Amino acid sequence: MHCHYCDREADIAVEKDGIKVGVCKSHFREQMEDLAEGDWIEGIEEDLDIDRTE
Repeated sequence: MHCHYCDREADIAVEKDGIKVGVCKSHFREQMEDLAEGDWIEGIEEDLDIDRTE
């Protein structure tokens, strides 16, 4: 599977409702940075069951 954004091999793939999309590591990081900058992420930790070890 190739990256959705470029011709590199996909390092990460997700599937939902029968649709599978892959991205390379650099495009995955870019997408995560864009998501982290969005206002929607504020308060989401309360909605998620996250188990963190420190």
